[in-house]
Amino acid sequence: MSCLETQLAGWAAPAPVANALETNESTSQTIAALVAEYSTALYRVAFSVTRNAAEAEDAVQETFLRVLKHQARLGEIRDYRVWLVRIVWNIVLDRKRRAKTRPENEDLADHARVLPSGEPGADQTAISSQEYARILALVDRLPRREREAILLSAVEELTTAEIASVLATTESSIRSRIFRARRELSALLEKEGISR
Repeated sequence: MSCLETQLAGWAAPAPVANALETNESTSQTIAALVAEYSTALYRVAFSVTRNAAEAEDAVQETFLRVLKHQARLGEIRDYRVWLVRIVWNIVLDRKRRAKTRPENEDLADHARVLPSGEPGADQTAISSQEYARILALVDRLPRREREAILLSAVEELTTAEIASVLATTESSIRSRIFRARRELSALLEKEGISR
Protein backbone atom coordinates (compact mmCIF):
# COMPACT_ATOMS: atom_id res chain seq x y z
CA MET A 1 0.00 0.00 0.00
CA SER A 2 1.45 3.36 -0.99
CA CYS A 3 1.73 6.33 1.31
CA LEU A 4 -1.11 8.08 -0.55
CA GLU A 5 -3.40 5.04 -0.22
CA THR A 6 -2.60 4.88 3.51
CA GLN A 7 -3.49 8.55 3.93
CA LEU A 8 -6.72 8.12 1.94
CA ALA A 9 -7.64 5.08 4.02
CA GLY A 10 -6.91 7.04 7.21
CA TRP A 11 -9.06 9.97 6.08
CA ALA A 12 -11.89 7.70 5.02
CA ALA A 13 -11.95 5.70 8.26
CA PRO A 14 -13.26 8.44 10.59
CA ALA A 15 -16.22 9.20 8.29
CA PRO A 16 -18.33 6.15 9.26
CA VAL A 17 -17.75 6.87 12.95
CA ALA A 18 -18.79 10.49 12.44
CA ASN A 19 -21.82 9.38 10.43
CA ALA A 20 -22.75 6.90 13.14
CA LEU A 21 -22.51 9.61 15.80
CA GLU A 22 -24.63 11.96 13.70
CA THR A 23 -27.16 9.18 13.14
CA ASN A 24 -27.31 8.36 16.88
CA GLU A 25 -27.73 12.04 17.73
CA SER A 26 -30.42 12.41 15.08
CA THR A 27 -32.23 9.31 16.39
CA SER A 28 -32.02 10.63 19.96
CA GLN A 29 -33.48 13.95 18.84
CA THR A 30 -36.26 12.14 16.98
CA ILE A 31 -37.13 10.06 20.06
CA ALA A 32 -37.04 13.15 22.29
CA ALA A 33 -39.38 14.91 19.86
CA LEU A 34 -41.73 11.89 19.89
CA VAL A 35 -41.81 11.92 23.70
CA ALA A 36 -42.52 15.65 23.79
CA GLU A 37 -45.24 15.48 21.15
CA TYR A 38 -47.06 12.25 21.94
CA SER A 39 -46.59 11.33 25.61
CA THR A 40 -49.75 13.16 26.72
CA ALA A 41 -51.85 11.57 23.98
CA LEU A 42 -50.47 8.12 24.78
CA TYR A 43 -51.22 8.68 28.46
CA ARG A 44 -54.87 9.47 27.59
CA VAL A 45 -55.14 6.28 25.53
CA ALA A 46 -53.59 4.17 28.28
CA PHE A 47 -55.71 5.80 30.99
CA SER A 48 -58.89 5.25 28.98
CA VAL A 49 -58.27 1.52 29.22
CA THR A 50 -56.61 1.13 32.62
CA ARG A 51 -58.45 3.89 34.55
CA ASN A 52 -55.33 4.07 36.72
CA ALA A 53 -52.82 6.91 36.51
CA ALA A 54 -49.79 4.87 37.60
CA GLU A 55 -50.55 2.04 35.18
CA ALA A 56 -51.10 4.51 32.35
CA GLU A 57 -47.76 6.21 33.08
CA ASP A 58 -46.02 2.81 33.15
CA ALA A 59 -47.57 1.91 29.79
CA VAL A 60 -46.34 5.16 28.24
CA GLN A 61 -42.85 4.56 29.61
CA GLU A 62 -42.84 1.03 28.26
CA THR A 63 -43.99 2.36 24.88
CA PHE A 64 -40.97 4.61 24.64
CA LEU A 65 -38.68 1.83 25.87
CA ARG A 66 -39.93 -0.25 22.95
CA VAL A 67 -39.30 2.70 20.64
CA LEU A 68 -35.70 2.83 21.92
CA LYS A 69 -35.37 -0.91 21.43
CA HIS A 70 -36.56 -0.63 17.81
CA GLN A 71 -35.02 2.75 17.01
CA ALA A 72 -33.50 1.36 13.82
CA ARG A 73 -37.06 1.14 12.39
CA LEU A 74 -37.86 4.83 12.96
CA GLY A 75 -37.07 5.69 9.36
CA GLU A 76 -39.63 3.14 8.10
CA ILE A 77 -42.56 4.56 10.09
CA ARG A 78 -45.02 6.61 8.04
CA ASP A 79 -47.28 7.89 10.83
CA TYR A 80 -45.64 8.04 14.26
CA ARG A 81 -48.92 8.87 16.03
CA VAL A 82 -50.72 5.74 14.84
CA TRP A 83 -47.62 3.60 15.42
CA LEU A 84 -47.23 4.82 19.00
CA VAL A 85 -50.95 4.51 19.78
CA ARG A 86 -50.88 0.95 18.51
CA ILE A 87 -47.90 0.14 20.75
CA VAL A 88 -49.44 1.64 23.90
CA TRP A 89 -52.83 0.06 23.06
CA ASN A 90 -51.25 -3.38 22.80
CA ILE A 91 -49.28 -2.86 26.01
CA VAL A 92 -52.32 -1.95 28.11
CA LEU A 93 -54.45 -4.72 26.62
CA ASP A 94 -51.70 -7.28 27.25
CA ARG A 95 -51.39 -6.13 30.86
CA LYS A 96 -55.14 -6.19 31.30
CA ARG A 97 -55.35 -9.71 29.90
CA ARG A 98 -52.59 -10.85 32.25
CA ALA A 99 -54.23 -9.27 35.28
CA LYS A 100 -57.68 -10.70 34.41
CA THR A 101 -59.18 -8.54 37.14
CA ARG A 102 -60.10 -4.90 37.49
CA PRO A 103 -60.01 -2.86 40.64
CA GLU A 104 -63.47 -2.57 42.10
CA ASN A 105 -63.12 0.98 43.35
CA GLU A 106 -62.08 4.01 41.38
CA ASP A 107 -59.62 6.51 42.82
CA LEU A 108 -61.18 9.98 42.78
CA ALA A 109 -57.72 11.57 42.59
CA ASP A 110 -57.19 9.91 39.22
CA HIS A 111 -60.41 11.42 37.91
CA ALA A 112 -59.60 14.84 39.32
CA ARG A 113 -56.47 14.93 37.14
CA VAL A 114 -58.56 14.79 33.96
CA LEU A 115 -61.31 17.20 35.01
CA PRO A 116 -61.30 20.59 33.33
CA SER A 117 -59.61 23.37 35.24
CA GLY A 118 -61.91 26.08 36.49
CA GLU A 119 -61.38 25.40 40.13
CA PRO A 120 -64.82 24.06 41.02
CA GLY A 121 -65.63 23.41 44.65
CA ALA A 122 -64.90 20.09 46.29
CA ASP A 123 -68.55 19.02 46.15
CA GLN A 124 -68.73 19.89 42.44
CA THR A 125 -65.53 17.92 41.81
CA ALA A 126 -66.85 14.88 43.67
CA ILE A 127 -70.14 14.95 41.75
CA SER A 128 -68.33 15.35 38.42
CA SER A 129 -65.95 12.52 39.27
CA GLN A 130 -68.81 10.26 40.24
CA GLU A 131 -70.69 11.06 37.03
CA TYR A 132 -67.52 10.52 34.99
CA ALA A 133 -67.00 7.18 36.73
CA ARG A 134 -70.60 6.19 35.98
CA ILE A 135 -70.17 7.03 32.29
CA LEU A 136 -66.91 5.07 32.13
CA ALA A 137 -68.68 2.16 33.81
CA LEU A 138 -71.34 2.33 31.08
CA VAL A 139 -68.64 2.36 28.41
CA ASP A 140 -67.18 -0.75 30.07
CA ARG A 141 -70.53 -2.49 29.59
CA LEU A 142 -70.28 -2.14 25.82
CA PRO A 143 -69.08 -5.15 23.82
CA ARG A 144 -65.28 -5.26 23.52
CA ARG A 145 -65.04 -4.27 19.85
CA GLU A 146 -67.42 -1.34 20.21
CA ARG A 147 -65.74 -0.23 23.44
CA GLU A 148 -62.28 -0.23 21.82
CA ALA A 149 -63.48 1.75 18.81
CA ILE A 150 -65.36 4.38 20.85
CA LEU A 151 -62.44 4.87 23.25
CA LEU A 152 -59.95 5.44 20.43
CA SER A 153 -62.41 7.71 18.66
CA ALA A 154 -63.57 9.76 21.65
CA VAL A 155 -60.49 9.82 23.85
CA GLU A 156 -57.70 10.00 21.30
CA GLU A 157 -59.79 11.47 18.49
CA LEU A 158 -58.25 9.12 15.94
CA THR A 159 -59.78 8.97 12.47
CA THR A 160 -61.51 5.79 11.34
CA ALA A 161 -58.49 5.00 9.16
CA GLU A 162 -56.13 5.38 12.13
CA ILE A 163 -58.38 3.28 14.38
CA ALA A 164 -58.58 0.61 11.67
CA SER A 165 -54.79 0.55 11.56
CA VAL A 166 -54.49 0.29 15.36
CA LEU A 167 -57.10 -2.49 15.61
CA ALA A 168 -56.03 -4.23 12.36
CA THR A 169 -59.42 -4.12 10.65
CA THR A 170 -61.26 -2.17 7.94
CA GLU A 171 -62.55 1.39 8.11
CA SER A 172 -66.13 0.30 7.41
CA SER A 173 -65.94 -2.10 10.34
CA ILE A 174 -64.73 0.74 12.58
CA ARG A 175 -67.54 3.05 11.42
CA SER A 176 -70.07 0.31 12.22
CA ARG A 177 -68.54 -0.32 15.64
CA ILE A 178 -68.57 3.38 16.53
CA PHE A 179 -72.18 3.73 15.36
CA ARG A 180 -73.28 0.72 17.42
CA ALA A 181 -71.27 1.92 20.44
CA ARG A 182 -72.86 5.38 20.33
CA ARG A 183 -76.34 3.93 19.95
CA GLU A 184 -75.86 1.49 22.84
CA LEU A 185 -74.20 4.12 25.03
CA SER A 186 -77.05 6.53 24.35
CA ALA A 187 -79.57 3.90 25.41
CA LEU A 188 -77.56 3.11 28.56
CA LEU A 189 -77.24 6.80 29.43
CA GLU A 190 -80.98 7.28 29.01
CA LYS A 191 -81.69 4.21 31.12
CA GLU A 192 -79.33 5.46 33.88
CA GLY A 193 -80.83 8.95 33.75
CA ILE A 194 -77.50 10.65 32.99
CA SER A 195 -77.93 13.89 31.09
CA ARG A 196 -76.06 14.24 27.84
